[in-house]
Amino acid sequence: MTGFLGVTSSLTGRQWVGPSPETDRLAEAMAQATALPRALCQTLSRLGVSSDAAEAYLAPKLRDLMPDPRSLKDMEAAAARFLQAADAKEKIAVFADYDVDGGSSAALLIDWLRQMGRTATLYVPDRIDEGYGPNAPAMAELAAAHDLILCVDCGTLSHDALAAAKRADVIVLDHHLGGETLPPALAVVNPNRQDESGELAHLCAAAVVFLMLVEAGRQLREAGKQGPDLMAMLDLVALATVADVAPLRDVNRAFVRTGLSVMANRARPGLVALSDVARLDAAPNTYHLGFVLGPRVNAGGRVGRADLGARLLACNDLHEAKSLAEKLNELNAERQDVEAGVRAAALDQAEERGLDKPLVWAAGDGWHPGVVGIVASRLKEATNRPAIVIGFDGDEGKGSGRSVSGVDLGHAIQKLTAEGLLIKGGGHKMAAGLTVAREKLEAAMDRLSELLAKQGAGQSGPADLRLDGLLMPGGATTELVEQIEAAGPFGAGAPGPRYAFADQGISFAKRVGDSHLKLRFGDGTGPTLDAIAFGAFDTPLGQALEQHGGARFHLAGRLDINTWGGRQTVQLRLEDAALA
Repeated sequence: MTGFLGVTSSLTGRQWVGPSPETDRLAEAMAQATALPRALCQTLSRLGVSSDAAEAYLAPKLRDLMPDPRSLKDMEAAAARFLQAADAKEKIAVFADYDVDGGSSAALLIDWLRQMGRTATLYVPDRIDEGYGPNAPAMAELAAAHDLILCVDCGTLSHDALAAAKRADVIVLDHHLGGETLPPALAVVNPNRQDESGELAHLCAAAVVFLMLVEAGRQLREAGKQGPDLMAMLDLVALATVADVAPLRDVNRAFVRTGLSVMANRARPGLVALSDVARLDAAPNTYHLGFVLGPRVNAGGRVGRADLGARLLACNDLHEAKSLAEKLNELNAERQDVEAGVRAAALDQAEERGLDKPLVWAAGDGWHPGVVGIVASRLKEATNRPAIVIGFDGDEGKGSGRSVSGVDLGHAIQKLTAEGLLIKGGGHKMAAGLTVAREKLEAAMDRLSELLAKQGAGQSGPADLRLDGLLMPGGATTELVEQIEAAGPFGAGAPGPRYAFADQGISFAKRVGDSHLKLRFGDGTGPTLDAIAFGAFDTPLGQALEQHGGARFHLAGRLDINTWGGRQTVQLRLEDAALA
């Protein structure tokens, strides 16, 4: 197979893959029918959007994509019980997972209740001492002091823990893969229950909570009452959707687009403080949610106090929010240091074991359980294979895994648990957690590798670099970038477009920090374009481009708008290059 522009092995060892002839044909037809730019039409065609649907796709309306909350089992009962508790001033507790999705889910409920003049107790388990999800002691203690417990982003597999909540009613609002039986709860609202259709399986937990609040609003209106403004809460849903790597399609896409607009208004103290401490100087986009804000919200659950992220997102006092955001920012820096050490050790171990198998895995004593998921993501990205990283404390190890498209890791982990190879485990298609005994580690990983191989894991080489087409530097205008952004948001399930610039000369190249590279390039006959290559010196890319010696290159990456000093310019976020 011939690579795009003839590139079969780039400076980073990847083959470039351009649009298929069919996509090219559809893009040309769309450009003629709609008068939209060809580059935009290539992206729309690749996403499966037809010419007739292009206009609606570029301006999605939430009301057109919003599912009926009642299509989910137990939804009406959950909303009714929630409203009953709020109306009767019952004592309500929110038991939340310690990640962004759990924190956002909890903040949605706390914010809604606060606007209705009610309060709720927040409980987030400690990752190290308690592990993921409800546990019997915590649930028993909460049940003794509360009338209603809402478990968000957890609880679907917590049969024993929920049984311990003897005095209180329990509602589960979750999205993790369900088992054959449901836990003892008044309601389990989860699009990934075994008896659900799967049509809403792509929702994160915060989206499930939001749908429950939509149903609660409907029941309030039927009773002649008014609830809070739910549209103003979509910033939290957007953050959770992107940070939890939910596919950006259907209603998820509308949630994120609308949520980003809400976030730009800077009305939520927690997100304002977090954006400021992260030094965001422009309206956030999906990159900021996934790689700037999300990791900071997560930092408390990884290496600090587990409830800090949820408290920040639920906070309505700017001074308190600033203090929490600064603490999370410090913890995130600490997390990065811890992660770097584990990542280096895990990669060395995985390389010794072999990176060409269906499963890449590593395990070590004392590896912090708060960073094993991030390291698993790094291994997955480096190898294009499902990855598991496990940290042992004594004879028991807690691990986290990340999968690749088309391979359902959560289901395989559940099967291992049912077979007795894991102490416990669960998750969803793209991510899972597990606890394993040291004596069963090798057997469990061998069996997991076998199960994943049957799904096709390990059959591909390093991830190809997929490109939407060719551009010239002069064609990369702010207007074009804004039009392409209208086809977003981009992320999981809807990758953002990459473009190639053929046969370019480099007129300026400078190292920035330890590993980044700034450069300017052009074809010698027209305008030039600035580029930034993050982490360039972690690969052969940095040195080859910095010491170009007048050579010409094919360059590839994503376009974005750089705002500096109130001025906007287009830059290429350079990802790869090849000698022309």
